[in-house]
Amino acid sequence: MLEIRVNGETRRCAAGLTLVEVLENLGYRPPLVVVEFNGEILPRRQWSAQAVVESDVLEVVTIVGGGS
Repeated sequence: MLEIRVNGETRRCAAGLTLVEVLENLGYRPPLVVVEFNGEILPRRQWSAQAVVESDVLEVVTIVGGGS
């Protein structure tokens, strides 16, 4: 297990996961979020190859549809 920061909170996840796997394990629906990974917006096409390691910092923003 390793510790990462997600939206300002310390969270634990299994080691050896990719970003998309971590998001799914934390209950997010990857098609509906935008991720800042260690201070940079990470393009969605890179998520399945991006390893998550100890002390990584994620800011996850959920996309909300709507309008009038």
